[in-house]
Amino acid sequence: MAHNLLSDDAIVTELDISHLVTEDDTPVDNFQSEKQQRLLVEPLYSSWSPGIPFIAAANVGVFYALKQDPIVPDAMLSLGLEMPTDWSQKQNRSYFVWEFGKVPDVCIEIVSNREGDELALSRKSQQKGKTLSKKDLYARIGVPYYAVFDPLEQLQAPEEMDGSLLQAWALREGRYHLLQPPIWLEAVGLGLTLWEGEFEGVSGLWLRWCDAQGQVIWTGAEGQNAERQRAEAERQRAEAERQRAEAERQRADRLAERLRAMGVDPDEV
Repeated sequence: MAHNLLSDDAIVTELDISHLVTEDDTPVDNFQSEKQQRLLVEPLYSSWSPGIPFIAAANVGVFYALKQDPIVPDAMLSLGLEMPTDWSQKQNRSYFVWEFGKVPDVCIEIVSNREGDELALSRKSQQKGKTLSKKDLYARIGVPYYAVFDPLEQLQAPEEMDGSLLQAWALREGRYHLLQPPIWLEAVGLGLTLWEGEFEGVSGLWLRWCDAQGQVIWTGAEGQNAERQRAEAERQRAEAERQRAEAERQRADRLAERLRAMGVDPDEV
């Protein structure tokens, strides 16, 4: 994939990426999207253990060709890769396909309006000369799984999300095929599910990763809360056992006193 994207028969030892804009300080569009993006990244690092390294990120450019603008998924997951640590080097600050040797395994888009090109090109994008929607582009560069979450119901027409808030596709023979719920990404070992609950003080409907049984992958805070509840339950169990033992001791003492009152040595009974 990386070789094909470079479109150059020469042996490449170092690429000049000085002309590429890797960060333009463009903010995310709203609070809901920002929280949702983090909810798709933080739990993987806090609570998921696939047994291999991975990179999960939100709103980071995926550079798939030297002379093309990057595509920027709201969230992505790529297995079998180590996160670069020397961020002073430009080639380590974004997802360069030719550096990592593969495209992300999963790309997720969160719909905020009808201008995001998630499933089809908007009129504005067509006027700018774009020819591929994000779905088409992800398929062209070979991203195995693509998912779209439409929490604000912006793309609900039959030819779009068709009344569904969440849809996901798997790439087969160069084309995306719709996955039926419950959504399970077999090659990744994760599922996607809609979850009603509270995240960082905000209640609502959220897109979450889940396991094969449909249980959401916990955030760090949820894991800590579960551990506190487990510890509290253990403390209460121990306290109940202590109280039971104390009640048994008191009952034995009362019985011994009665036996002594009757002239019987309880130690000889």
